[in-house]
Amino acid sequence: MSDATERPSVDSDAWARACAEDLEAEKARRRAAAGQEPGSAADEFRRLFEAVADKVSGLKSPLMGMAAQGAVQQFVEQAKAVVEPVIERNPQVFDHLAAAGNELLAAYRSAVEGQESRWTRGAGAPEKNDPRDDPREEGPGPGESIDLD
Repeated sequence: MSDATERPSVDSDAWARACAEDLEAEKARRRAAAGQEPGSAADEFRRLFEAVADKVSGLKSPLMGMAAQGAVQQFVEQAKAVVEPVIERNPQVFDHLAAAGNELLAAYRSAVEGQESRWTRGAGAPEKNDPRDDPREEGPGPGESIDLD
C-alpha cells in the first residue's frame, strides 16, 4: 500500500475511554455544583434513611387521623434510634453490603446476557457438548416475560 492509502492505527477502545472520562467529568461537575461529594456507603445510607423518614413523617392524609400520624412519627423516631447507633459503630458493614450488591448485580447481568445471547443466536446448529445449548430451552417468545425463579 502507498503512504496515501494507509490508515493510521486506531485505538479501538479510545472512544469508549473518552466517553467514560466525559461521563465521570460531568458527574463530578454536577456533584460540585450541588455541593455534594460522594460519601461512604454508611453516609449514603444515613442520608437515604433520613430522606425516607422525612417523607413518611411529612405525609398528611385526611384519611389518617391524628393518632395514626402520631404513631407514624413515633415509629420513625424509634427506627432512627435503632439505625443511628448501628451506622456509627459499623460503617464498614455498609461498604461491604454495597460491594456485595455490586457483585450480585454483576452476576445477574452476566446470567441475563448469557441467556439473551442463547435466545437470539438464531436457528444455527448448537455447538456440540455445550450444556447451555439445550434445544428444550428456547426461552420466552416475543411479549412473554422472563421467569427468574
